[in-house]
This record gives sequence, structure tokens and C-alpha cells, in this order.
Amino acid sequence: MKNINNLIQHIRDSICRTLTLEQEMSDEELREKIIEMVFNISKDKYITLQEKKLVVDTVFNSMRGLDILQPMIDDEDVTEVMINGPDNIFIEKNGKVSKQDIRFETEDKLESLIQSVVSRVNRTVNEAAPIVDARLLDGSRVNVVLKPVALNGPVMTIRKFGSKFLTMEKMIEFGTVSKEAAGFLSTLVKAKYNIFICGGTSSGKTTFLNALAGYISKDERIITIEDSAELRIEGIENIVSMETRNANVEGKGSISIRELIRTSLRMRPERIIVGEVRGAEALDMLQAMNTGHDGSLSTGHGNSAKDMMSRLETMVLLGANLPLDAIRRQIASAIDIIVHISRMGDGSRKVLEISEIDGIIDGQINLNPVFYFHEGKLIKTGSEFKNRAKFIMAGKGGYIDGL
Repeated sequence: MKNINNLIQHIRDSICRTLTLEQEMSDEELREKIIEMVFNISKDKYITLQEKKLVVDTVFNSMRGLDILQPMIDDEDVTEVMINGPDNIFIEKNGKVSKQDIRFETEDKLESLIQSVVSRVNRTVNEAAPIVDARLLDGSRVNVVLKPVALNGPVMTIRKFGSKFLTMEKMIEFGTVSKEAAGFLSTLVKAKYNIFICGGTSSGKTTFLNALAGYISKDERIITIEDSAELRIEGIENIVSMETRNANVEGKGSISIRELIRTSLRMRPERIIVGEVRGAEALDMLQAMNTGHDGSLSTGHGNSAKDMMSRLETMVLLGANLPLDAIRRQIASAIDIIVHISRMGDGSRKVLEISEIDGIIDGQINLNPVFYFHEGKLIKTGSEFKNRAKFIMAGKGGYIDGL
């Protein structure tokens, strides 16, 4: 193995010297150059086919890919990659987290890779601004924390964005949601109900939102707003995707979700999709839902539908000095449906509750559960679905006769 490592270093150094003298190579040209060098060396020294592939992939990934992380990025079963400094690398695969027997040669190598990743999406991270969100070219979400905030060295967490687009049909197959509940939700989306999805970290909120968006009519104009672009809404031509921007090294030039929501209102959207609300932008999202943009979708961190209502109240308070009663009325009039999704102990994701927001009772937001998770299944509660106006206007009233 030592000889192979020496060979990898030799080829990498040789190509780096070539690149300083010649015009920059494309990815295809670079891979061909590496293959050519390995082939020439193998004329004088026996190298197995497996070793040749290892050398080619390792050299290429160190120069254009994500170095030692690339095989994990290419593995479709890996959903998360966690780098806690150069020596501690973990992955989540098939719902299980395990430490990997690999490491970066030096901390500088890891920092160099981090700078390469964030620069590709015009982001900056350094000691002055040690925290940043970015994304890979395939849409996978990246979070970086550097020293002095990260005490054990540069930390990078990659939430993989799988190449396989998960439709609602696939989610039914996986047991994430029941066929009956999915049919109900599809009708809600088509009838332009405002839907909010809540859940914990890594519960599948964005994936579920993406699947719900598959029911949007293809001739609508959609605006998506995210911190780091993750949504992949297919089949809709009239779509505008916007992403926030961090401040530059001088502390200027940042563009927040609040600004993007306000801008989107001037772009004639039929629906606005906010990838996730975390703070004061919740007020702007609610106001957008209340100003004729029915059918809007969003997500947020919440451990239950009831908990999410409290969190939304707190978020709105961060952005406006309004009475709590007024905030609750704003939430109740803006959001029609709340879906709670959770990651289970075995790593699977399940929808645990689908509730309608049924106005204010005794000063509190009233939730009317329509589906709930019971004994391993998502079943109807038997409660009457009350907010039928949008169903009737969309000509979908017959579907909910049994609710």
C-alpha cells in the first residue's frame, strides 16, 4: 500500500507541475492524463487492474472531487457525511452512523477542501466569519464551522442530496405515508391549501416538501426561496429559484430570506415555497400566504404540530412587536394544514400527524387532527374536516365526503 501511496503522490505532483505550464485541463482531459501516466508507469512496473483504478480515482478526486470523501459522496446509500476535524470522519448509511477508517493527511488539506467547496457557490468562510452554509454541485447541503468556534478543528457536515428523486408514490412504498393520506394531501395541494411541514433534524421535511410539490399544476408560476438550494421541483417550466447570500468579509452584501420573500411578491408568483423558516422571516411568509398566494408551502423545526405553532409564534415575535393574540390570528388565517414528520429509531421516516388549523379557541390556535400515527400506521382520526371552502372552489369537494 505504501508503494501505491507513493505512486499516487508522484502522479499528482507531476500533473500539478504540468498544470502550471499548460492551459487548465477539463475534467475529462485530466482523467485521461492520469490514465495515460498510470498506463506508462505500468509498462515498467506491474500494477493490478484494481490498483490502477484506485490510483486514477484517488488522484482525480484529490484534484477535482472531494478527495477522500468522494467515494462516500458517490455511494447512494450514504445520506450524511460528518467531518469532525481531519482525523474523525463519520457517515450515516442506511440509517446507521459509523466512523470511517480514513483521515486527511493534514488539517491544511481539510481546510483547502473546505475553501474549494464554498468558493464554488460564491461563499466565504474564515476566522472572521467561521460559519457558512453552502452546497455541492449535486445540490447536497454543506455546513462548515472553522476555528475558533470549532475547537477540534474544521468541521464540515454534508447532507447528501440523492440522485434518486423521491416521489410521493415512493414514499407510500417506503411506508412514510399511507396511500389514503397521500391522496388527501395531493388534493390539498391541487386545491391550493397552504401547507406547513414540521419535524426534527434529518426527519425528511425537505424531501417530503419536494414530493408534495410534484402535485402542483405544471402551468403555474412558482418561486422557491432557500438558504441553500436543495429543492428539485421537476416538470414546471415557469419557476424561479432564489438563494440567500452571506455577507462579504466587510460585513456587507448579505441577502436574507426576508428580503427574498418580499422581492418574490413583486414577481407575480402563484405559489411561494420557502424551504425552511427559522426566524423573523416567518412573519413575511405568513403575510405572503395571507395576501393571495394560496397553495404556498414551507417547513420548520418542530417536535409536533402543537410545538410548531409555539415556535412560529416565537419566530414572528423576533421580527415584529405584535400582541400575541394578533400573531396567533395571523398564523391561523395563513396556514391551513400542518404535517408532522419524524425520523424513527430504525432510521425510517414517518408522517405522524396531519392536522388542519381550525381558527382560534379560547385564545389558542386550535388544531383538528385528520390523520394520526397509531400502532405503526397512519390512520384517519374520524374528525370532520372543517375548512372545505378551497376544496369546493377547486371542484374537489367529493373527495372529502368521508372526512
